[in-house]
Amino acid sequence: MEFRDEQLASYLRRAYHAVDGLWFMMVEQARGFEDALELDRRVWEVLAKIQARKAREVTGCGGNGAVDLMTCFSLKLAADGHEFGAEATADALVLTVHRCPWLELLRGSARQHLACRVAETICPTEGEVWAREFGGSYAYSMPRMMCRVDDECVMRFSCGGT
Repeated sequence: MEFRDEQLASYLRRAYHAVDGLWFMMVEQARGFEDALELDRRVWEVLAKIQARKAREVTGCGGNGAVDLMTCFSLKLAADGHEFGAEATADALVLTVHRCPWLELLRGSARQHLACRVAETICPTEGEVWAREFGGSYAYSMPRMMCRVDDECVMRFSCGGT
């Protein structure tokens, strides 16, 4: 049988989102929310490193410049199902997320009240790992977050910590 790339990507994205949520809820059930969140942070810390390295391989981006980081991190966001814009300058990369599938999953499972705690833990973990994978000269910040009732998320990778 033949399947279109879009079908395969949709199927795998759904499975990826489901397994993340299911394992979190099972750990939460067994050990409590705080332990589940800490384990989730540790998993995403390792996964972000794997994703960054695979994105470099897939895109052929070997440098540490903002355009290389933009290309690779954009691949990650697109694969996750985000709707976003990206802009790279000489000293920064700014990504603006208009739609976040992770927030939508929390809303859909009536767990939106946990969204800020999860996002304030996981998003910086991922961003900081990506910053290290791209030479360590970037500082990551997230001044706007939809889970905090902003209309969009803004992720900023600043060169030299500016």
